Amino acid sequence: MKRTMIALFLVGTLAGAASAHCDTLNGPVVKAAREALAKGDPKGVLVWVRPEDEARIKEAFARALDVRKLGGKAAELADTWFFETLVRVHRAGEGAPYTGLKAEQPGELARELDEAIDKGDVGELAGRIGSHAERAITEKFAALQAARKEAGGSVEKGREYVGSYVTFLHYVEGVAKAVHGGGQHAEGSGPAPAHAD
Repeated sequence: MKRTMIALFLVGTLAGAASAHCDTLNGPVVKAAREALAKGDPKGVLVWVRPEDEARIKEAFARALDVRKLGGKAAELADTWFFETLVRVHRAGEGAPYTGLKAEQPGELARELDEAIDKGDVGELAGRIGSHAERAITEKFAALQAARKEAGGSVEKGREYVGSYVTFLHYVEGVAKAVHGGGQHAEGSGPAPAHAD
């Protein structure tokens, strides 16, 4: 039960990092924009902005629809302009910078989170994340203990111990921050960067 709770907290936190794919052309914000433009109804995109930004988005949507009537390159330009406007306003509402629309595919975690949302079940993903965190902490702790036994042998061995200690400490701090810090959507609010496995 405890491992499942930790994993669910991690999923919630990591969702913030994963959902940074909101600024990709195939992310959920642009997907909602495409659907709204196809229907001619802005309701589907308004959920992605703060209430105080609704009027701005409705106005941008109406302008985009007008230009889309010209067809061809004008319609493509109108769509892109609306996507950029919507994503910029969405990101500003999160307190995150807008750095342009990205063409890349969402990362594996973002895809898995979206699949879990579509299925209505996060249990499998939460379990894998929790198991990975537990395994990584255990492995780093074992390396730390092994280095500690040799630390007094030489300055070099002492430095290896310090390196293992720092790696272990940063990793555990990152996991703890993810679990207890609460996931925010803006970049930079996820767990502290840890040393690579």
